[in-house]
Amino acid sequence: MAGALMSIGIKSMAASYAQMQTTSHNIANAHVEGYSRQKTELATAQGQFTGAGFFGKGVDVSTVSRIHNAFLTREAVAANSVAQMDSAQLSMLEKLELLFKPGEQGLGNSIGQFLNAMVDLASRPADSSTREVVLARAEEMANRFAHLDTQLETLQRNVTSDISTQVAEVNMLAKNIAEANGKIATLSGLGQPANDLFDERDRLVAKLNSIVQVTTVPADDGSVSVFIGGGYRIVLATLTEELRMLQDPEDPSRAAVGFRDGRTDRPIPAETLGGGAIVGLMRFQNDHLVDGRNLVGQLAASVAGAANTQQMLGMNLYSPFGSVPVEPFFKLGETRSVAHAANARNVNGQLVGDLLITRTPGESSKLVATDYALRVEADSSWSIARMPDPQPGDWQPLLPGQSIDGFSVEAVSGFDPVPGDRFVLQPVSRAGRGMASLLDDVRDIAAASPLVATAFPTPTGTVSIDNLRMLQTPINPMLGVRIDFTDDLGNYTWTWTDANGDVGSPNAAPAPWQPGQPIPPDPADMNGFALTLRGVPRTGDMLRIEPASAVNFAQNNGNALSLSLLRDELISGGLTATDAYAAAMADVGVRVQGARSTSTISAAMADQAERARSNESGVNLDEEAARLIQFQQSYQAAAKVLQIAQSVFETLLSTAGV
Repeated sequence: MAGALMSIGIKSMAASYAQMQTTSHNIANAHVEGYSRQKTELATAQGQFTGAGFFGKGVDVSTVSRIHNAFLTREAVAANSVAQMDSAQLSMLEKLELLFKPGEQGLGNSIGQFLNAMVDLASRPADSSTREVVLARAEEMANRFAHLDTQLETLQRNVTSDISTQVAEVNMLAKNIAEANGKIATLSGLGQPANDLFDERDRLVAKLNSIVQVTTVPADDGSVSVFIGGGYRIVLATLTEELRMLQDPEDPSRAAVGFRDGRTDRPIPAETLGGGAIVGLMRFQNDHLVDGRNLVGQLAASVAGAANTQQMLGMNLYSPFGSVPVEPFFKLGETRSVAHAANARNVNGQLVGDLLITRTPGESSKLVATDYALRVEADSSWSIARMPDPQPGDWQPLLPGQSIDGFSVEAVSGFDPVPGDRFVLQPVSRAGRGMASLLDDVRDIAAASPLVATAFPTPTGTVSIDNLRMLQTPINPMLGVRIDFTDDLGNYTWTWTDANGDVGSPNAAPAPWQPGQPIPPDPADMNGFALTLRGVPRTGDMLRIEPASAVNFAQNNGNALSLSLLRDELISGGLTATDAYAAAMADVGVRVQGARSTSTISAAMADQAERARSNESGVNLDEEAARLIQFQQSYQAAAKVLQIAQSVFETLLSTAGV
């Protein structure tokens, strides 16, 4: 009897000690990330049958279980993956926003200063200091564009470097998970769970999820296989596949991730990766950074294109008048065509075909801040659509040399693609790269107009010359135009003239004119100009448009007036140049605000999911302290049982006379 009582006491003490040990372990690991609370599981020992019934034999320690909710853990890990993606994207967007500076430090200010200098030039076309200011403003604006493009390129390199670092960490975590799988599988044969190893592996999987979202598939031996991108395996039991950083198949200047399959790199589409910091970086790179570069490139190509076009329509200050050809204001970065990595290749393994993109002269205002996709159809014709993600209805046919959105595309020698080949066209994204001012002499500025307009004799109406703007070159330097108003309604006829009189005949019928409309509607009719008037002409009023004279040509400000008008013209995306920069700043700002809101929401959801997991699996120190007191008292009670058993045993021995 005393022996049975002693056995029960010993088992009870062992059970209480095991509970205190587990509780102490919980307390010690309360602040360890990802630790799951453990619990000592007890089972009643099988009772002993006697004629008087079954007598209990105490308690057994069956196992130490891990308080773990797989569903809540998956939810917490998935929510954190999305939060890390949004956080990475927001961080890069905030860096992009810093490049679009407001005020005097911003690109918009330098554009405004350059165009304002043209207004001063129109007032003082012969003043050397005014011309020096124009050259200085032009150089400053070009340098700002080039510097901003360099900063955008640096931002791309930073993204590539960050992705490379993250890929290396993914591979390290995958190896650690595989090692944990091996240990767990080895210990699974002992019949008891390796709780701390399961926690360690869950921490590794959670860390991996913060970089790139994964799914796990458990095996019977306790190991798990890990997949990314909807089915790409990186861990299978104790084996791993190495994730690699690759070049984007659409644009090798951007980074992608994938696997090496034999001698072939297989990129994983970014849209299949789900979440994680890598996805946030890739989304920034493929969407926001591309759009930011296109916004800057469109503005550079539009402003420089408009200035170059108008500059080439004027006359510079070199003597004799017209002796030195006019040069453009600015050099722009090149256009770019990129063949898809999956396109046909020649026997040397090089991509077949190349395309030449040319910005259409005089159509810089039509340029759009986007890249384009071009594909070769089954009949070898071309189709084009704006990126990103063109839908079936977005594609339209394109002929070689056809102008679209201010640019044209032609095949270069040796272009021999096959149906299905694809290209990315970038007419503006690199326009700011290496942008520079080409003029270094004040005489280079073409402030003079090759034609001048006068009213003769004194008009009887209120008509006067507002602006004579050149729209086409070259002109015929021997011919002028006389415009005669035939009635008070504004109808006019015109005649080719020279110094010796008429050399042409009037147009067939009087042309109608309304206040505010240019004369003529088609500039090719009258030597390539557009004349705008103030006031209203009367019958008999005449205007003469003649080739500019070498006499006092330094005071000729006809083209400077046209250059000054660029300040208020809609030259970039339907906006003035300064408004276009303000719109670009607003666009980036809206993206940042949207990303910040999204990141705040996803971080809150991740925190909520983690709290739900922690409430189920985490350690509450107050509860553990209470349990520790409870198990201590249980241990003391068991010790009392042993003490009583010992006293009974000693009494028996004494009674038996031993």
